[in-house]
Amino acid sequence: MYTSRITGLGYYVPDQVVTNDDLSKVMDTNDEWIQERTGIKERRHVVKGDGNTTMSMGVKAAQTAIERAGIDKDDIDFIVFATLSPDYYFPGPGVQVQKELKLKRTVGALDVRNQCSGFVYAVSVADQYVKTGMYKNILVIGSETHSPGLDMTTRGRGVSVIFGDGAGAAIISRSEEEGRGILSTHLHSEGEHAEQLALIAPGMGKRWVTDIIEENDADDDSYFPYMNGQYVFKHAVVRFSEVIMEGLAANNLAPTDIDMLIPHQANLRISQFIQGKFKLSDDQVHNNIMKYGNTTAASIPIALTEAWEEGKIKEGDTVVLAAFGSGFTWGSVIMKW
Repeated sequence: MYTSRITGLGYYVPDQVVTNDDLSKVMDTNDEWIQERTGIKERRHVVKGDGNTTMSMGVKAAQTAIERAGIDKDDIDFIVFATLSPDYYFPGPGVQVQKELKLKRTVGALDVRNQCSGFVYAVSVADQYVKTGMYKNILVIGSETHSPGLDMTTRGRGVSVIFGDGAGAAIISRSEEEGRGILSTHLHSEGEHAEQLALIAPGMGKRWVTDIIEENDADDDSYFPYMNGQYVFKHAVVRFSEVIMEGLAANNLAPTDIDMLIPHQANLRISQFIQGKFKLSDDQVHNNIMKYGNTTAASIPIALTEAWEEGKIKEGDTVVLAAFGSGFTWGSVIMKW
């Protein structure tokens, strides 16, 4: 068995900054209300016609990660792309990346649809492929374009104020250096809560696209995302704690061994709760939801890249990634940097 480690990181966010005051002009909300409940001050949104899509932003993040990894793009053996907002219903964006990067080889591409925990799941998949020797360099991307699909009215404010657009990427490479790299990953799901955070239509299970077109009901909100915020919060704080402790225990580590925690940027209040429970200082947790909002599958790679760029992560540090989201799904990654 080989070991796997992250050798390159990159992220990309659109230029357009949307503040809470900007949102207050299109819905009944205000900066104080949003910051109190979510910690968010602003987020990035794509602009129609600016060329930014889930795939294209993922490619831009990937190009930075590839350069920083010190490899050629044609050294990539496999692509794993995590998103809930693909450019097409099918095919997924993984194959689009293979095309846009102009890879010489017809490498495989896998799409992961695990929403907020998508990047953690994607890293876990890549980790297994590398450790077993199947691939040497895997490109993992988390990218989201939420803004075109949000209900930007007072009706949708409970969800729409939270989400932003952006992408992050990592190169996961083979290593033979023991004790360094990805130590373990831990994944869970509990489908009985699926509809507490979901987008029901369009879909083939309950609301066919043809049904929506025929009905053309302006009051039908089933094609906008729904979230039972308090319900999700209560489950998130429990599962975050459990899966972090599971990962630490699997590696004979304690909370005091954590040098950097990168939580999924769902809500600043959730991150602060977890920080307090594990008795971590502000320097041991990296949050950026204040300026980017919740970018779902992109949130962890964006935050991880930022923390690394700012020098918060050093060689030998124990780094923990943790996420919880729709599904419900949750997971953690324990790494020795």
